[in-house]
Amino acid sequence: MSEGRYSSETERRRFRPYPKYKDSGVEWLGEIPEHWKVYPFKRLFSTIYRYPTYFGIEYANDGVKEIRGEAIGTDGRIIVLEDQRFIPKELSDKFYRTILEEGDLVMSVRGTMGKIAYVDCRFAGANITANLLRLSPRPDLVNGQYLVKVIGSTYFDRQLDRQAPQTTIKTITMPQLAVIPIALPPKAEQLLTSSFLDHETAKIDALIAKKERLIELLQEKRTALITQAVTKGLDPNVPMKDSGVEWLGKIPAHWECLTLSRVSLARCDGPFGSGLKSEHYSVSGVRVVRLQNIGSAEFCDTDRAYINEEYGSQLGDHSVLPGDLLIAGLGDDAHPVGRACVAPEYIVPAMVKADCFRFRLEVRLLIARFAAYQLSATAAASAGALSTGATRSRLNLAAMATRKVALPPLREQAAIVSVLDRGCDENYALIAKIREAIERLKEYRTALISAAVTGKIDVRQKD
Repeated sequence: MSEGRYSSETERRRFRPYPKYKDSGVEWLGEIPEHWKVYPFKRLFSTIYRYPTYFGIEYANDGVKEIRGEAIGTDGRIIVLEDQRFIPKELSDKFYRTILEEGDLVMSVRGTMGKIAYVDCRFAGANITANLLRLSPRPDLVNGQYLVKVIGSTYFDRQLDRQAPQTTIKTITMPQLAVIPIALPPKAEQLLTSSFLDHETAKIDALIAKKERLIELLQEKRTALITQAVTKGLDPNVPMKDSGVEWLGKIPAHWECLTLSRVSLARCDGPFGSGLKSEHYSVSGVRVVRLQNIGSAEFCDTDRAYINEEYGSQLGDHSVLPGDLLIAGLGDDAHPVGRACVAPEYIVPAMVKADCFRFRLEVRLLIARFAAYQLSATAAASAGALSTGATRSRLNLAAMATRKVALPPLREQAAIVSVLDRGCDENYALIAKIREAIERLKEYRTALISAAVTGKIDVRQKD
């Protein structure tokens, strides 16, 4: 199945509308298939119970599973949380009306308003907690799996926004929810539509998974290309020697190994303590380089912060100039400590924040872009040897200055940077196209569900 199959034009040809439509009687709902009926939300359920209020609850090591908002997945299922909590049985029994049965639905009414999940056998007997509803679909009228698709659709989400007050935290009350009209086909058609959507969305999800895996492979390829080039060079036949550095291994025999302090003219870190906090930020002034701006050989410019120039001058010299090497002194598995990038031309005036280091390099020895590539490629390996911290690795400025870099001659550094820039640009462009394709597939998936549950397409017969 190709991605092109999911273009909107193709789908208009593939699925026909219903033969006849009628006015739904609801202005914003418009026309619906002739044999569909409109029901208020409350009519679809034999049971609607709001969450119980637990005061001073002490969770147990076992007992009754508690289902909270985080357990409602985006795919209409309840997620098994690693930190599953349990309610003492005697407390759960007090709130017996919210004990879940297989086939019930669980819905969020605050915050992530409208998130919905079907209760399967794994969670029968569990109880719900804050901001959730227990909904028991009427078996004579509606199929629970179909309702999950309706309530989880963008169509229903718009109706929640229409009914609920516009507050900072999105919330809908029971009276507001109860009157939302829902158009339903006969139950047999609900089952058919639900099965159809399961089949179609599974195919789309499989395509998305393949494209996401392709992105992973491209990222791995880029990493391998960079690591090979900045630690072994571009000539596979060059004689090698032991670098004496565990995370560098063997390097070309004509390369040198020097510490960052040996190839730097100056270095600094950001002000610590109460010197620079978020309350000091302003809308303009001196740009503050923070950890989120330091990517792997890439300056990330999406998150900007500034401080007043007068206040910045009181903090001492933490300045950043175009071409400076910026290194992260704090990291985790996803963003390793020691990753580095180059300060862009437009950065001035700028300064580094705490846990961010600025190295001003001796340009006759080391090209900043080469350093950023090499430090980022070896960051994860070097972090284990140099850094401290359990959940997040940290390096101070003095330790970072002792970190060694493998130095080819300047002309070779420039050649390596040129090859990597070109290869990475091609890699980024390809990944960007794949991500655009993924977004189109996700948009189509959303639109298909909405079209099916509102009667815009007749899934009983296909062209």
